[in-house]
Amino acid sequence: MAAKKMGNTVKHGILIVLLAIYIFPFFMVLINAFKEKVDVIKNPLSLVGERGFILSNFPDAMEKMNFFRASWNSLLVTGISMALIILFSAMASYIMAREKWLICRVFFTLMILSLAIPFQVLMIPLVSIYGGIFGILNHRITLIFMHVGFGVGMSTFLFYGAVKGTVPLEMEESAALDGCGRYRTFFQVVLPLLKPIVATTVIINTLNLWNDYLLPSLILGDGRLHTLPVAARVFYGAFSSDLGLLLAALVLMIIPVLVLYLLLQKYIIEGVVAGAVKG
Repeated sequence: MAAKKMGNTVKHGILIVLLAIYIFPFFMVLINAFKEKVDVIKNPLSLVGERGFILSNFPDAMEKMNFFRASWNSLLVTGISMALIILFSAMASYIMAREKWLICRVFFTLMILSLAIPFQVLMIPLVSIYGGIFGILNHRITLIFMHVGFGVGMSTFLFYGAVKGTVPLEMEESAALDGCGRYRTFFQVVLPLLKPIVATTVIINTLNLWNDYLLPSLILGDGRLHTLPVAARVFYGAFSSDLGLLLAALVLMIIPVLVLYLLLQKYIIEGVVAGAVKG
């Protein structure tokens, strides 16, 4: 009994240390967002700068990076991309999980294999094709299309396991006996049962889409279309960076994703478990 208690104490201690290591960068961003540039450079570990809390960093950062316009661009791109990823992934995984067609197994295998291909390998060909050949860079729809393409593979994998493991086939059969077609069965019977995995997929993809810098920076050259991570580039100069304003901007960028996570956190563990491939 004593050995078990000691083991639990050691485990909790290790977890606390790991938690501290994990949140330390966020803590540094938070405390330095209220300091002037000189205080950030001179003493980044101090809780308060020599001039006290500098609240003006936040309105100055919002004005300099055109925060509301960039937020709207990020919200539009992330929201539409997320909705399309959920819709396509859920419908594709449903068919792949329920039908025994060879084409389903082929496409599912290709989607899994696509997860092993890093984006950096594809970014130059994609920019060359969409920019040089089709001439459709500097459009939000192009960025949304690419986000959907890169996000569907992982999301389909998660939904596939959830459909296999958590959606009883008997419910679909009962719906069919009641006169429901395939589409009505999916949207009214299957999809509501996938709420936990939907929440998990939303969190995972929203984090990736909201914080993505590389792809929007390649696609959106027009400053009016910049998303938040790209708009934050304005704080970097050729020889110096305004760290106080930059860190304040980072705090503002974190808030929407943090709120979304807090709203959906109760579904995350349940969704990850449901997304494990079974059978």
